[in-house]
Amino acid sequence: ESKVTPKAAGKVSFVELPNNLAGRASFENTRTVSNAFKVLRSFGTVCGIQRVNRWFQAYSLLANVSRGPDHYAGGNGLNEWSSIGYTVVDNWADLVDAVDENIVTPEVDADAVAAAQERIDAVAKAEQDAGEAAAEASKNTDDNGSGREAGKDSGSDSDSDAASGADADDADPYDSTPWGTAGIDPIRITIDGTTVYTLRCYIGDRQPVFLGRLGEIHTFPSSRSMVRWMIDAKDHDLAEMETWGDLVTLANAGELEVTVHQSNVYGFTGLRDDISTGIDSVDTDQLSRAYELLADAADWAKDDGVNKVLLAYPRLQDYIAYILGSPSQGTPSAPFDEESEGWGQLETKLTERFTKF
Repeated sequence: ESKVTPKAAGKVSFVELPNNLAGRASFENTRTVSNAFKVLRSFGTVCGIQRVNRWFQAYSLLANVSRGPDHYAGGNGLNEWSSIGYTVVDNWADLVDAVDENIVTPEVDADAVAAAQERIDAVAKAEQDAGEAAAEASKNTDDNGSGREAGKDSGSDSDSDAASGADADDADPYDSTPWGTAGIDPIRITIDGTTVYTLRCYIGDRQPVFLGRLGEIHTFPSSRSMVRWMIDAKDHDLAEMETWGDLVTLANAGELEVTVHQSNVYGFTGLRDDISTGIDSVDTDQLSRAYELLADAADWAKDDGVNKVLLAYPRLQDYIAYILGSPSQGTPSAPFDEESEGWGQLETKLTERFTKF
């Protein structure tokens, strides 16, 4: 019965969408636009609305909204966000009208509606009770001074209870880790045959802050060495974060284990060779993630290192834009020597920021 409970994330307003695109490519705006596009695409597919289907086929960059705000960082990203806004302004009224023509509002028995509402209310009440019970159990565990491992064991029962709620399937286990709670994330970077660990968080409007200072990123060959270093480290930008002390306290107690979320794993291995081979050889997700890290590091260091390379290698800029679905000068063509050399420069500038590599 929990499946009948409506979720806020499922509410989509086609009317308000142009306003979202008129704003910045923030997390909230990109998520709202992405949800609306998914619903509209579903209408087009299920109802066979060719006007909608042709629109999505004609503008492949619409699919990039699901990548979130990081995809729209930098000049190319802003141009792409504006391009989406323009095509929505030009086509949105016709698209919504096409959907309206396929929507029918049938007459529904009032008793059936009342019965359904009772079931929804009952599920909502059960979820609220389960949440309050879980919160109370967690409070009792904290009051009893249970260690982290004990919390894991008792948490398995709580997780089983919570799974009965409608939102359990949507919960990301990472959010309940000390890192998720603190909003400071471990990241793992594999580049030039070496793997290093560091930390990063976002503040304000997705402004990145790395574990480091003055443009130098503190990196470590293992997650354990990073945690040991954290205990006495004070002279770095993350020390200014309010939740940093919480992580240090856990590290001092030997209770801080590094958990790297999949979205914070960056692999550069083979990218340069793939770029030199051609556009069909490049993994779009791998390139997108790698470019995200390059841009974040440059933004945090407050330098234009990435932009300088792209200006020096304009073919690389068009290559990246094309692969990531941003406006470009056209389909890149061989040879790709300039693109490969430019990407190598980007990787070198990144590793030069690392304290250990």
